[in-house]
Parts: sequence; C-alpha cells; structure tokens
Amino acid sequence: MVLNILEKAKRKEELCVEEIEALLSITDPEELQALFDCAYFIKEQYVGKIAYFRGLIECSNLCMKDCYYCGIRKSNKNVDRFQMDEEEIFKEAMWAFEAEYGSCVIQSGERQDKAYIEMIERVVKRIYEATNKEMGITLSLGEQSEEVYRRWRQAGASRYLLRIETTNPELYAKIHPADHSMEERMECLRRLRRTGYQVGTGVMMGLPGQTMRDLANDVVFLKTIDIDMVGMGPYIPHSDTPMGQEIPPYTDAQKKAALTLGLKMIAVTRIVLKDINIAAATALQALEYTGREQGLKCGANVIMPNLTETEYRPKYQLYDNKPCTDENSAMCRGCLSGRIKGIGETIGFKERGDSPHYRKRTKN
Repeated sequence: MVLNILEKAKRKEELCVEEIEALLSITDPEELQALFDCAYFIKEQYVGKIAYFRGLIECSNLCMKDCYYCGIRKSNKNVDRFQMDEEEIFKEAMWAFEAEYGSCVIQSGERQDKAYIEMIERVVKRIYEATNKEMGITLSLGEQSEEVYRRWRQAGASRYLLRIETTNPELYAKIHPADHSMEERMECLRRLRRTGYQVGTGVMMGLPGQTMRDLANDVVFLKTIDIDMVGMGPYIPHSDTPMGQEIPPYTDAQKKAALTLGLKMIAVTRIVLKDINIAAATALQALEYTGREQGLKCGANVIMPNLTETEYRPKYQLYDNKPCTDENSAMCRGCLSGRIKGIGETIGFKERGDSPHYRKRTKN
C-alpha cells in the first residue's frame, strides 16, 4: 500500500487525503525510510541538493497575542521583555550579508502599533539599499493590515511567513484565546498573496488532540492555497504556558516520536507540493542534535541559523530547551556549515534561494 502510494508520487500523480494520511501514519522502519528516500528524490528533482541559509534575527519578544502554547505570550510574566533598536537589527543583517548569507529573516512577537510598523519599514528599506537590493528579506511579524504588508513589501521585503498552526477550527480554538481569529489569519495569507510576497505558512505537529487526518488536511490546505514556502515544527511544550503546564517534560521516547512526526510531515509536504521552499526548523534540533540535518535529508531545503545577539537569545524562547542560545553568529555559521556539508549537501552562499514555485507562479 505505502510503496504503491510512493510510486504514484514519483510518477507525479496527485495524492488524495487518505493517501497522505497513510504516509503520515507509517510506523514500519523500512517504509519510513522509503518515504524519506522518495521525498529526497523529489527534492533533488525540483530544488536540488542545496540548503539555503536565512539568517534569523529575533528582534523583539513583545507580543500582543496570548496563544496558549507560546513562551512569549503576553500573559507570561516570567519573560524578560526586549526590543532591539534599528541599529542592532541593521548590524545583524549586514553581518549576514558579509557572511555570504543570501537572505535574512526578521522575526518578533506580534505588534500593530504605529511606531513598530514604521521602525520595521525603515530598517527593511535600509537593509535592502545597503545590500544593493541583493539580499532576500523575509518577515515573520504576524497579522497586519494589507496597507502595512504593502508598505513593508515596497520597502524591500520579498517573503513573509505567517504560520496557521492548524487548519482544524476546533483545535485552533483550543490552543488560542477566544479573541484570536482563524479567519483573520487566513485573510492575512490572502493579503500577503495580493501584495506580491512569496507567501509562507506552516503548522505544528503533535498538538494535544491532533490526529493524522488533521495533519493530512493541513497538507491539502497548503496545496490548495498554492503556498510558496513552509515553516513548520513539532509541538514542544513551554513550562510557563497553559498548555505546557498540563504536559510533563518529554521523555526520550516522546522526543523521538515528535521528531519522527516532524520529519514525516516535511517528507510528505515535499512529496505533495514538490517545488516549494521548506525549512528545517530549529525545533527539530531541540529534539535531537542532528534534527535539522535529518530534516534536509527528508526534503527540507532551508536552514535558519540564528543571528540574534547572545544576550537576547535566552529571552526569545517559544518552547523549552531551545538550542544554540549560547552561540554567537559566527559559531552558528561554522557549526551548521560543517554539519550540512557532512550529509552531502551544498550550501547556497550568496544566493537568495527564492522559491521555485513562486517563480513559476508569477511567470504565468
């Protein structure tokens, strides 16, 4: 059954939701390896054996949202809040450019105030111009109006990641307060599409109460909205959150199961969506040291080395036991470069690594 589905995928035939669910439900080690091999085969065909670096700048842990799973939710009083100034953000982006990263990612908690919107607009424009319009700039700054998305796009940002976390309305309601709207999240993805971004979204895997059919529906959703890039990761509890307080720390067996589920989702997403960019999330490494490399071997093609100054890194903890909080940017670059080359992949230094799907979509 599983091997027949994988052969169908290799023939570029579309899979139905039941077949996607069957792939996500694999437990047999040989079938699991066949899944990963198929995903890597398709990755080689559509995006190549290359990993693109996106230098990650976590510029603020101030957040207006109160998601029940997130360590920087506004109600968490144990967080030491910070906001980088423009000069710090610019400096880290320029470090990435000089280190031959083709792209950077500016990420923060969600804010919609005028001062913040204008600051992001200024710093994006400054980075774009200082890098001769060569550096790809990705933003991951939450829900905004269409006007704000357009302003940031005109300033020089080219990609935007806005994770949906789950497409099951009941599950979405369980992990968010009542004033958080799934429809608004969906509308923001449509706004991003209208304003010309390479649009990214993603989900969490392993949420309490989540089923394999939920995850299969998530993959179908990604294809239905014609997404350009995906950033997703396993759910890892944070002890200072309502959800995290209900779950004891993961055992080694639970970590292994969470990692395997994360890798299966990467593989299946690659098989179904083929030519998009897929990130190997840092959360994979929180579960196992080589987690991100395993993500690449299962179909991911983007890695996000952390550029955030070490003084801020421990303050930006979306989940417990986040890795690399004590490493500086140069250490991250050297460590990851060696590990990626060790699995036979090339690193796309000086390359933006735009989504092939986006290029094809905008050409038509």
